[in-house]
Amino acid sequence: MSVIDFIFSWQIILQPLFKMIRRLFSTLIADYPPVGEFLPAAPPPNGGPHQASAASATFRASQLESLNWLHSVSPCFPVSGDRIDIIQEPALFYDTLVAKCAGAKRRIMLASLYLGIGSLETRLVDAIHANMKKNTRLTVDVLLDFTRGTRGERNSQTTLMPLLEESDNCRLSLYHTPVLRGITKRLAPPRWNELLGIQHMKLYLVDDTVIISGANLSNDYFTNRQDRYVMIEDRGLADFYANFLKKVQEFSLKVDRTGEAKLHENWNMLPYKSAQVDFATEARERIRSYFRGVMDRQRSICDEDKASDTWIFPLIEMGQLGIHHDSLATRNLLSGCLKDSQLKLATGYFNLTETYMDTLTKDCQAECCILMAHPNANGFLGAKGPAGGIPAAYSLIAKKFHQKLKESGQDHRVSLLEYERTGWTYHAKGLWYYLPGSTLPNLTLIGSSNFGERSVNRDLEAQICLVTTNGGLQRKLQAEYDNILQHSAAAETERPVPRWVRAVVGLFRNFF
Repeated sequence: MSVIDFIFSWQIILQPLFKMIRRLFSTLIADYPPVGEFLPAAPPPNGGPHQASAASATFRASQLESLNWLHSVSPCFPVSGDRIDIIQEPALFYDTLVAKCAGAKRRIMLASLYLGIGSLETRLVDAIHANMKKNTRLTVDVLLDFTRGTRGERNSQTTLMPLLEESDNCRLSLYHTPVLRGITKRLAPPRWNELLGIQHMKLYLVDDTVIISGANLSNDYFTNRQDRYVMIEDRGLADFYANFLKKVQEFSLKVDRTGEAKLHENWNMLPYKSAQVDFATEARERIRSYFRGVMDRQRSICDEDKASDTWIFPLIEMGQLGIHHDSLATRNLLSGCLKDSQLKLATGYFNLTETYMDTLTKDCQAECCILMAHPNANGFLGAKGPAGGIPAAYSLIAKKFHQKLKESGQDHRVSLLEYERTGWTYHAKGLWYYLPGSTLPNLTLIGSSNFGERSVNRDLEAQICLVTTNGGLQRKLQAEYDNILQHSAAAETERPVPRWVRAVVGLFRNFF
């Protein structure tokens, strides 16, 4: 009998062991409560809207009444939909980013998981470098993940070192999860150490332009990896994200001119040496205080606004720091979908949390379509070692969800699609929401979250909830979805899954 057959045959016996190990990992993560100040005390009743508090703004358009609860959970930035553009292709995203950075006047702030080391990435850095030489007032801030950004001899940090060595106006910050510490930090090899938690936000800010995306700064995301990109021209929103990223930089490590990672000048706790609870508590309080202040200021602006047709609600998730903001807002949105509405949800990796799956099955009243990557379009396809089984694991999770829908009698309301395009991988995530009677999206979520276990419990994530009545922007959002849909077909829910994947997917689901 092979080892795989043995594990599969004894899966029932091993399940208690799996659960014990999973509880051990949960203990290491420190399960802090959500930041309640961000959100209403309870989700909206099934099919009914949240009532915003008396001090909160409300939407003027009557058809948006069911979405008024958003004003009580996040700062609201009213903008003109004409100042928002939807980028559909990775090459255009790259060209736009290079052009913006080359022409920046005051500030460039880039937050990503990592920066690649190829020719396209080097060209982007060169454009920033050239601009800094001719414009001494330009400040550049880059926030990356520590483990991913320092992996290998040539890495994100080494690519950016020329900027740090030549100018005091450049800061490189590396977020280090407080969970990676002690013997785990000493022994966990590269790649594996990233399983415990990473900086996953994708925010690109140049002067008063904000690009929010799910795309990292590397070759695939600039050429043949389908993602989403929304570009917003607004000074208030840009200032918000600039100050927010500065808060995250405070509890990240700062790389100096010698390449050494040190504490930020406004922080005194190393993430891997200080008490994990102390680190998380202080970081959480700084983010929470910042959001409180912005919400107070923006509430009056929204109340007085009479001209805007689009509203931006920033959402964040930092599960290891005790901030469950985006996930609770997303759950409220799913459970508050009105009867006869439509919901299009997309994720690069189908590993929805149990809460999301339960909500979609039991509480959501919308006609739902869920789009995911076909195994051939999954970025882990062909990976060495256990990572090569991840596409099959996603297929298994999708199969179980489909079975759950059938058992609940909801498979007629929720359909599953897969994206497959020759030579491309798929990484787009978010959702498009259509109110009853609408043929165009009224709301979209876009950002870094994959709506999975990692997004909620391990990584730093950022999304925006965009609500609009601007017809031109709504058509752009619909065109974006149609562009992705043209490479999609009904999901195969009976795809064979290797036995070893079936045996271990329950244990490791929280890590991918």
